[in-house]
Amino acid sequence: MPERKHILQSKEQRNILFIVSNPASLKGFPLGFYAEELTHPLFEFLKTGYRVTIASPKGGKVEYDFISNPESEQTQAPNDLITIGFNHHHELGKLMEDTPSIDEVNSSDFDAVFVVGGGAPMITFKDDTNLHQFIADFYEQGKVIATICHGSCLLLWTALSNGELLINGKTWTGFSDAEEKISDDAVGMKVFDQTIESEALKNPNTTFEAAGPFEPFAIKDGHLITGQQQNSSVLVAQMVIEELLNHKN
Repeated sequence: MPERKHILQSKEQRNILFIVSNPASLKGFPLGFYAEELTHPLFEFLKTGYRVTIASPKGGKVEYDFISNPESEQTQAPNDLITIGFNHHHELGKLMEDTPSIDEVNSSDFDAVFVVGGGAPMITFKDDTNLHQFIADFYEQGKVIATICHGSCLLLWTALSNGELLINGKTWTGFSDAEEKISDDAVGMKVFDQTIESEALKNPNTTFEAAGPFEPFAIKDGHLITGQQQNSSVLVAQMVIEELLNHKN
């Protein structure tokens, strides 16, 4: 029998909140968020008919990791046409100039939150208890939580109202140690002293899984959806759409 597939679409209006990191720096390198992990899922949601909002923990201007910006001289993604289109769109590109903070958005207005990765989350998310609380509250409302790549580091520190980590009892993924080594070798130094996978493995109450380096891979466990890295961004978006199609108001 022939295999048939279709693009997931919804007649229901849904609202997706993207959270991207505020800029940071580490060991002399400027850090931001990974472009494709925002722009490609955002494009999937727009095609489906969803509304999108881009926020950051502190608000204000946000920036890409320079290696992920296809219009940067040091880009590793020169053919990322979706991000180029986003950058030059008459409305979308301007959204990065002045993002609302998470204090300025109401979780009740959104059906899903999508936490974007990149280098900066590893620095800015760890001690941001306000962000941890925001995600915990969102999760305890039974809404969809999606994280990707280094954005999944947020799950290492997010505790629910009962004091248990959100990831306890969950199977999830994020940027793997094998991928960290490839990235470290590329720049000639160890970038992050602590990694998502190594920290996750210290927790006996959670299960961290990863596919081969830079293979598209995502996991859905309940209404938590996680993706391994940028090549998983569309896969995660499609899983969010499917979950929302199956999860009626």
